Amino acid sequence: MNRQILSEILGDRYEYLYADDGMQALEHLHSKFDIDLLLDINMPRLDGFGVLEVMKQRNWLQEIPVIISSEEDESFIQKAYDLGVTDYIRRPFNLTVTQRRVSNALTLYARQKHLVHLAEEQVYEREKTNSAIINILSHVVESRNFESGTHILHVRAITDILLRQLAAATDRYPLSQADISMNSTLSALHDIGKISIPAEILNKPGKLTHEEFEIMKTHTTAGDRLLKDMPVSHDDPLMRTAHEICRWHHERWDGRGYPDGLKGDEIPISAQVVALADVYDALTSDRCYKKAFSHETAMQMILNGECGAFNPLLLECFSAIGDTLHENLQHEPSEFDYRLESHRLSTEMLEHHSLPTDNRELQLLPLARANAAFFAEQSGGIQFVYDRWMNKVTYTNWNADEAHRQQTLYLNEGDTVSLLDHETHDALVKRVQQTTSIQPDVTMPVMLHIDGEEKPYSLTVRTVWLPGDGAHSCALGQFRPEGGRH
Repeated sequence: MNRQILSEILGDRYEYLYADDGMQALEHLHSKFDIDLLLDINMPRLDGFGVLEVMKQRNWLQEIPVIISSEEDESFIQKAYDLGVTDYIRRPFNLTVTQRRVSNALTLYARQKHLVHLAEEQVYEREKTNSAIINILSHVVESRNFESGTHILHVRAITDILLRQLAAATDRYPLSQADISMNSTLSALHDIGKISIPAEILNKPGKLTHEEFEIMKTHTTAGDRLLKDMPVSHDDPLMRTAHEICRWHHERWDGRGYPDGLKGDEIPISAQVVALADVYDALTSDRCYKKAFSHETAMQMILNGECGAFNPLLLECFSAIGDTLHENLQHEPSEFDYRLESHRLSTEMLEHHSLPTDNRELQLLPLARANAAFFAEQSGGIQFVYDRWMNKVTYTNWNADEAHRQQTLYLNEGDTVSLLDHETHDALVKRVQQTTSIQPDVTMPVMLHIDGEEKPYSLTVRTVWLPGDGAHSCALGQFRPEGGRH
């Protein structure tokens, strides 16, 4: 019955796929991923919370907006929001509220999907450049050293997996997805200083003498020096991390490493992780002085402390990812999860961390989010959106017939469009100009001339501000009739 009611309310602008219960809903999600979901809480076999748990585990909530419907129960609503639902519609269903919230959710997610696709293009181009640089470095190493050219690629893959496990296991080292991506890419530079080491020492099949080992150790400071000679800012986080990795990837937790004898967390976490990745790949690869150890043997040697001391927390993470590590390195090490990185970029863009200044579609996304949030709180009446950038007003009268419900007006400089008398209009403009990003709302009683007569309405306006804007970028408004529907 609820499905039939919702289909009637939402009309023929959508295509519908029905599920009798939560298990069937998951089957549909497996077979047809292009779904925007309206979910009930009370269902047989597997309820709505069970479906949400599965969707959260499989990261489907990044792709599929979920609007739950249930009787009003604060604990249910709170739990649903905690699990990641987009919105909530109470029963019995209100036609206008249901239509508006579904429309807002789908519009917002459509724009976010478009943003993800744009981000994928950026990620692909960036990774293509990164891969080219890494391949060049691999070739340099290969040309001077009998080590496999895949060593750099392996160290990068291991660094990425290990950092993700560390970020999931603890907040001791604050690591954003951007930090993980940057550290993984910069790990390719860890042995760049070896270009200064004589080939006969690099490729000596036997054990190095004390004097030869002292020369070999200088590749850490040589790499650091190479970076310092670059004509760039060395205060930049990227360059700081590059220096850390080059200079300190042979330091050890107990202070017995080189070149500076750093101990414990004196060693930056970037260098700690690359050090562990470097040792693991060295053990599991053929070298001019030894044959490769098996994955199991290498793991045991590292965990037993036979290859120097490492951060105990890092060793716990290393142990936890053992199987994943072995499995991933069996595949092409240059493979990269573009989709995961694209979602990270799109999320950052939505949070204003890295909005491209030349793409209006991306700039409008925060406004779309504010629009959806504001109108989800409203229903019926007359609504409007004023876009200051475009000098455009979109006006929606939910009491009008569908053909005349919405109008869009593009204004010339100095034009005014208002349903209010001059005095009320001037008072509203003054109050809107006094809003701030902290106090963006204005509420006031007004009289509107509707159908040949004056009628009382309550006006609510919210100004939308973006970081760096000297004024609000958009104004959202709602005229709600006082004393009943007009």
